[in-house]
Formats: sequence, C-alpha cells, structure tokens
Amino acid sequence: MKRIIQELQPALMDTISYDGTNDVKAWLVKQAEVYKLKWLLAHADDGVIWGRIDGKQLITSHEAAKGNAVAEKACPELRVETLQQARLFAEHAELLLWRNGDNVWHARLIRDAQAGEKVGWDESFDELQLLWGTNGKHLHFDDEKEDFTLLEDGAQGLRHAVPIKLTLGEKGVTTPPRLRVRHYLVKEDFARVAVSRLVGFDKR
Repeated sequence: MKRIIQELQPALMDTISYDGTNDVKAWLVKQAEVYKLKWLLAHADDGVIWGRIDGKQLITSHEAAKGNAVAEKACPELRVETLQQARLFAEHAELLLWRNGDNVWHARLIRDAQAGEKVGWDESFDELQLLWGTNGKHLHFDDEKEDFTLLEDGAQGLRHAVPIKLTLGEKGVTTPPRLRVRHYLVKEDFARVAVSRLVGFDKR
C-alpha cells in the first residue's frame, strides 16, 4: 500500500473517564454505544482478545470459541484483572483503554473532527498491517452465524480468532487479513507520527 498523506481527515483527542470498575466489558459496551464503535482488540496477560459489537452486545473471541477445544485455549476471557489494554474502533474513531505501570487506568478517544472544532492533527496516512495466520477455521457463535475465524500460523502454530469471516480455501488455507492503521502527523523541524489509531479490517 502506497503511503499518501491525507489532509482531508482532521482529528482530535478527547479524554475519557474510567473508574476501574470490575465490569470492564459492560463499560466497553457503553462506550461503543456512545461513540458508535464496532470492533475490539484487547491484549491481556493471557493472550489476545478480539471482539465485535452486535447491537448492545460485545461478542468476544472467547465466547465465539466455546465448544472448540483448540480455539478455547487460544482465546482468553476479557477480565479486568488480566487486561493490559483494549481498543474499540471503527472508521471514524478509536477508544483506547490502558493500565499504566502504577496500575492506574487511563482512556482516550481519537476521532474525526467535526466542522468548527479545534483540530489536533490535520495530516495523516494509512498503513495496512498484516495479521498473522495462514490457515483458518470458522467459529459459530450461534447456529446461524460464522462471525469469527480462528487463524493459525503455519510456521509458528500461534492462534487467534479475528471477528470477521474470511474466505477459506482447500484445507483451510487463507490470505491473512490486514488491519488498517491511521498515523497522524505533527510538524516540528520535520514531520513525525504523533499518534496512531486502528480504523478497520482489509480482507484482501
């Protein structure tokens, strides 16, 4: 993907309050509803957690993996006790929740600016980051949907379950999805990346 600096997507950052409640999942669902966010990527002490907002419900890879012994081992539960950071994101915004070295929670929202708002950044470029996994298996959250794809890296044997249905070929071989990341630039003596956020998936 060619890197093109875009000047038509000004953005700003808002500080979000999080009180450290034990029901972190309910808090994330509420934020997703308020800010119209769609996807979850979380990192915990025991692994990577993906998720998808469905109405007023957050479906995580842990829940999608139930009934599949291999997937269950690769998809930890979303718990505040083990959570390091979580990103809720969509095309227009990303909310980042993280725990610092003093065990204090912080949260911020980077979003597209509206007309008349003071802009934090007015230049950015997008980058596609390849997610590992060369073989896949669809996971059924319910009887009608195959919402997640369990990916395994052929060489490393590492697994994670992304919240999208990928096209699988013979023996589950698939083209790894890409995660679109937006980098915002600040100009000092030279242009540098000031902050980045997740935007969405690219299945190509």
